[in-house]
Amino acid sequence: MASLVTVFGGSGFVGRHTVRALARAGYRIRVAVRHPNLGNFLPPMGTVGQIQVVKANVEDADQIAAAVRGADIVVNLVGILYQSGHQRFESIHAEAAGAIAAAAKSAGAHSFIQVSAIGADIESESAYARSKADGETRVRAVFPDATILRPSIVFGPEDNFFNRFAALARMLPFLPLIGGGTTKFQPVYVSDVAAAIVKCARDISTRGHIYELGGPGIYSFKELMELILRETGRKKLLVPVPHWIAMSKATFLQMLPKPLLTRDQVKLLKYDNVVSSGALTLADLGIQPDSVEAILPSYLWRFRAEGQFEESTQDKIAAASKS
Repeated sequence: MASLVTVFGGSGFVGRHTVRALARAGYRIRVAVRHPNLGNFLPPMGTVGQIQVVKANVEDADQIAAAVRGADIVVNLVGILYQSGHQRFESIHAEAAGAIAAAAKSAGAHSFIQVSAIGADIESESAYARSKADGETRVRAVFPDATILRPSIVFGPEDNFFNRFAALARMLPFLPLIGGGTTKFQPVYVSDVAAAIVKCARDISTRGHIYELGGPGIYSFKELMELILRETGRKKLLVPVPHWIAMSKATFLQMLPKPLLTRDQVKLLKYDNVVSSGALTLADLGIQPDSVEAILPSYLWRFRAEGQFEESTQDKIAAASKS
């Protein structure tokens, strides 16, 4: 019988791609989500009965225990980008991660994969980064040979980065360059992150290691904004915004139901988000990552003035080269 993998947070952005990749790899999958009705799109990704969606609030020990019962491998993808109501970074990224790892160990799982983030640092001024580091520590305390994956900005059709700024470029006369737009990023394609999770599930030699996941290119924030504008065929001003002004604006923006910007995100933007020198990477997992330039045209077309009927930047370049 195929191994059973329990995936916490499987209905999210990275989760749905992970579930699909695991299904294609032949695993049986139990997807643990807070609201099972929001995961009804997942079972058709596999064969009949291969993917099961169950209710599991990560703040409920009994529900966590039920979700990991009988699982050979447990993957934790639960995360939030901003705090709201009772959902706090510390409870979701740290306390829940430790509770899931403890339950997995108690249930006899032989492998645990914790998806964290590049920049996780208990000394960081960002609460997000501190909570990610705390989560790693709590996981390792109860599951010492857990595998930890730290991706940079993850991009793909449902991402919250390129889609957000492409939408803003459609509405606003300018795009803000927080801190001048000099912060570096190494965006990684969501399918490559999913492939890394599958590799770690299969390969016992990955246990106990930390992998930092980044794509083939490193870009400044300004370069990413320029790339979005080129791909969507829009001309907008790029306006440098000092960190202190961004912090002031974020004080009010973070009060929105879905904040456009929070003070904690401004703090994160002070530091580069790239793979560390000497870190284990996608290459060590045998994965050749896809570039931003290769993937963005497949989903940012919807932000062009004429949608799918407008010629992409790559098409224009190809046509020019032939003329």
